[in-house]
Amino acid sequence: MPKTASLQAGQGTDVRNRILETASELFYKQGVRAVGVDLVVQKAGVAKTSLYRHFGTKDDLIAAFLEREDHDFWSQWESVTAQHRDNAKAELDAHLGWIGERVGRPHYRGCPQINVAAEFPEADHPARKIAETHKREMRRRLKVISERLGVRAPDELAGQLAVLINGAFVSSQIFEPGEATPLLRRAAEALTSASEASTPRLSQI
Repeated sequence: MPKTASLQAGQGTDVRNRILETASELFYKQGVRAVGVDLVVQKAGVAKTSLYRHFGTKDDLIAAFLEREDHDFWSQWESVTAQHRDNAKAELDAHLGWIGERVGRPHYRGCPQINVAAEFPEADHPARKIAETHKREMRRRLKVISERLGVRAPDELAGQLAVLINGAFVSSQIFEPGEATPLLRRAAEALTSASEASTPRLSQI
């Protein structure tokens, strides 16, 4: 690629990233419907034509915002998983640790996927589809952990844990400082112990 073309491509990437970074911050703080493209381009310091060059519509920008959040979330998840490949209980405990820390932050406004899904009830909206895929992926990963724990009904436990975690995402306002992580861990331990207690022992078969 010629040097000039390479420079232009790099500048284009920088502009796209600046638009997405700005939009992501505004969407998360103010809500997607409350933020128009005019505010995004004003805060990003770019022309509106630049926004539409990189994101054909506002819906495309919303989808990119959610994909960015999705990537960050699963990157953190996979980093924790890599540290506990031989211990499912420790992995679950570690996940609840960083999730509890996240929901306990002073300026936490909830899960971006849940927030956007609440703003767009249309089942075929691209942002809602990304949000739904994210939540299904969480349950799938929780089922993998549940299977490694050897419980009687891993899919059921995965569903219970997903409800627990998603409940924490929308309940940050009721947590006392430092309460979210121990609350999550104790609730998960109760759910897991109940599932384990329902598993027939070999001596009972």
